[in-house]
Amino acid sequence: YGTNGKTYVPLNHLKDAKEKFVVANSSLSEFGVLGYELGYSLESPNALICWEAQFGDFVNGAQVIIDQFISSGEAKWVRQSGIVLLLPHGYEGAGPEHSSARMERFLQLSDSDPDNLPTGDQALKQHLVHNWSVVNCSTPANYFHFLRRQIHRRFRKPLIVFTHKSILRTATSRLDQLDDIDDDQCLRVIGEVGSGSLHYKALAPPEKIKRLVFCTGKVFYDLYKYREDNKITDVALARIEELVPFPFAEANNVASQYPNAEIYWCQEEPKNMGAWTHVYFHLKTALKQERGANIKITYTGRPTAPSPATASYALHKKQLQDFLQKALRV
Repeated sequence: YGTNGKTYVPLNHLKDAKEKFVVANSSLSEFGVLGYELGYSLESPNALICWEAQFGDFVNGAQVIIDQFISSGEAKWVRQSGIVLLLPHGYEGAGPEHSSARMERFLQLSDSDPDNLPTGDQALKQHLVHNWSVVNCSTPANYFHFLRRQIHRRFRKPLIVFTHKSILRTATSRLDQLDDIDDDQCLRVIGEVGSGSLHYKALAPPEKIKRLVFCTGKVFYDLYKYREDNKITDVALARIEELVPFPFAEANNVASQYPNAEIYWCQEEPKNMGAWTHVYFHLKTALKQERGANIKITYTGRPTAPSPATASYALHKKQLQDFLQKALRV
């Protein structure tokens, strides 16, 4: 303020200034922009329409569009949309507002029936009958193939992609880039061998594996590094890359390689968030034919919490080490 109590704008008092300087904030509206992109995708089905949140947490402001239109639009109005939501998601110590894209909300909005084991034609038509696809890619190649699939298939479904900023800086995640891009396929589950795997050389033979830990997304690299640093040889890891539609057959194929292993699920989100409640029931159905209906699946991850993440970096690191130890120490 100036000496007379009125607002003083220095830029309006520059020598020879002919125009006034005015600050006008534009509307920061995830709701408005995502609504526009959704409409564009409906009118341009052959275009790859991607909407990316700066952080996945910011998708909260567009929740009405997701609930009312994207998740249920085809069921309500028989209109298919191939819109892609790119949502940065990953616990890197950045605090409650920069960690979670609220994966659990998208999984709850999915119409995947955990008690129905698809076989035959039903399994082949999974992507056609479900309301959308939800993926949590751990490799650049898989991210590429899921985007490519959006355009090349003959129908349109929304695609929800959880992405991880730290993976851009993780050398381990880039080891498979060129070979797997040439594979021309989306990997719905990645095990210890085959496409996408890191081929952990110290791993014991399959019959000597005591624990199989399923996970999804960035936490795989935390698990892999802890296992490698601590020279753990009797724990196998498997990544579920596509959460909806659930890859029943692929998950069972991985588990069948380790007949003596107990089954664990590990996630970096709190227990009441993330994919745990979604995966638990789907995985029990996937594995019950070979392991029985009473198969036990043990949870490891952060405890239940009202906030997506802690604001303390020290606590973040402690929580990470605690659940990595519980997941991998047999």
